Amino acid sequence: MGTKDVSPQQGPQHSGAHRQGCGGGAVRAAVGAFGEDVAARHLQDQGFVLLDRNWRCSAGEIDLVARSGGILVFCEVKTRRGPGFGSPAEAVDRRKAARLRRLAMRWLSEHEVHPAQVRIDVIGVVMPPRASGRGGIEVEHLTGVC
Repeated sequence: MGTKDVSPQQGPQHSGAHRQGCGGGAVRAAVGAFGEDVAARHLQDQGFVLLDRNWRCSAGEIDLVARSGGILVFCEVKTRRGPGFGSPAEAVDRRKAARLRRLAMRWLSEHEVHPAQVRIDVIGVVMPPRASGRGGIEVEHLTGVC
């Protein structure tokens, strides 16, 4: 899709407590949870229906599962606190893409869902540095990445 500015107040709220203790600390957990909230709101604004958030199994986690018409979309959300570490989407390498495909197949199997089409997207959320004075959060939605 493209880049879109999103107000930081948008998006359903959740605590992000599931991420506490995952090696990144409370700040990383809060940034990740905030990015997932922004991404969820972005999908809803685009007409998607959210089906699942932070679904887990022994093989890992799927951030968001959504439906758009007959397409079931599995979304990996990558959030950054500034542009210094590159595009959030760049964090999805070949190994991560293969893991996302395996997780999507497992979700489908466990939910006994047989959609007409399945797609894996990456949603990158970049929060501007506070000192920059810029408003808005950048959202980049890459469709069908793997």
